Amino acid sequence: MFEAQVKKHLICDLIPFWEKLRDEEYGGYCGYVGYDLISDPKAEKGCILNSRILWFFSNAYKLLKEDHLLEHAHHAYRFLQEHCLDNQHGGIYWSLTYDGKIEDDTKHTYNQAFAIYALSSYYDVSKDEKALCTALSLFQLIEEKCKDEYGYLEAFDAAFGPRDNEKLSENGVMAEKTMNTLLHVMEAYTELYRVSKQETIAGKLCDILDLITNHIYNEEKGRQEVFFDRTWNSLIDLYSYGHDIETAWLIDRTLEILDKPSYTQKLSPITRKITANIYERAYHDHSLWNEAENGQIDTTRVWWVQAEAVVGFLNGYQKDSTHTEYLQAAEEIWNYIQTWLIDKRKGSEWFWALDENHKPLEKPIVEPWKCPYHNGRMCMEVIWRLEKEQ
Repeated sequence: MFEAQVKKHLICDLIPFWEKLRDEEYGGYCGYVGYDLISDPKAEKGCILNSRILWFFSNAYKLLKEDHLLEHAHHAYRFLQEHCLDNQHGGIYWSLTYDGKIEDDTKHTYNQAFAIYALSSYYDVSKDEKALCTALSLFQLIEEKCKDEYGYLEAFDAAFGPRDNEKLSENGVMAEKTMNTLLHVMEAYTELYRVSKQETIAGKLCDILDLITNHIYNEEKGRQEVFFDRTWNSLIDLYSYGHDIETAWLIDRTLEILDKPSYTQKLSPITRKITANIYERAYHDHSLWNEAENGQIDTTRVWWVQAEAVVGFLNGYQKDSTHTEYLQAAEEIWNYIQTWLIDKRKGSEWFWALDENHKPLEKPIVEPWKCPYHNGRMCMEVIWRLEKEQ
């Protein structure tokens, strides 16, 4: 029942919603749909959003093998190659105007990572060698221009001079390094390694896992620290519940693809502890709280947090089937999503977030951060994982 409901939602709701946002005139996909469900065809087009749409349609095709999904992936790929890439300095811009001109020329490591992630998945289904070459060139760019002796730096101007990291800093701090960006570099490199099997990438994945073990993960609190200065000193007392549960399953995926027993032995206990900690601390009312800063809990139910919690708890159960409470939690969160978070209005998708009384916050349905990556991936992960068990 769980798997069938999720598959129906993917096929009947999510895919048609994103298909209709295709921009036939200027390329890519419409970048904004308001809470009022009015789309703005002249809104900026975030390059992260385009990469996530490319990832979504590539993997939807991989799952369902329907040609129209691959054509949507081709469409997003063409927009990335023709507009999102900087042919002078290299790398992916932050955002473009609706007609494909530069809106924000910031180069951010996070953005490069999502392009790698998407291009790798696209190559997997299209076998387009240019897509793989672009992904590998972005990998080299990150390694050459986005690092210091301590790890990955984040925000740059168009020519890769340093900029303040305002785009990935929150909670009143300006972080030079973040757990969030490192997580998605790991995710991107994992997908690139899966499709290319280049050992240089495997070595960088090991370096990232070492950074997580030595600097990001707080063993005493069973959580990841979130915002850092350049030498990995934590800047704030913050639990980011969604990032923790997402990281738990993404690390396990990296360990599976990397297949290095020493790293599995070192990191697998960490992902188990993070999963248990999130279940005990943040799972309430069949859903996941957002975060806790200095002990103050934010009970907002954010769309992507719920999606990642479904996958994270399902992953925890599949690692150790004695934890039936994790499977129950995954199913209960899905029921919560169906009941409250999916917008039942015709022509919509998921609300951005709900308050503790299930009332939607009046935030956009689509904008540069609101995308089909978390909820679409949740659907596909549930289907892949539960089909494998049958």
